[in-house]
Amino acid sequence: MKEFLTNLLNLVGQAWWVKISTESPKCIYYFGPFISEQEAKDSHSGYIEDLGYEGAQGISIEIGRFKPNDLTVYEEESDSVNPNQIPAFSGQT
Repeated sequence: MKEFLTNLLNLVGQAWWVKISTESPKCIYYFGPFISEQEAKDSHSGYIEDLGYEGAQGISIEIGRFKPNDLTVYEEESDSVNPNQIPAFSGQT
């Protein structure tokens, strides 16, 4: 029954999520959905601990009603990618 309620709340955008942003790597992670804000708060410390063990730095947390399309979002620097650059593959001249 709890899973049904969680899925229903998520469907209508009323479920609670833990959003964790890291500076290195530059990512946003979503954990959830949860039925209540308190349930999300109770679970976030384990996620932060896991990211810390993986070497993530500059960790910030936000708990709210989100409806993420992706659970992990990699934020790339827009000036680090040149769309006009032709890739060079080994074995080619």
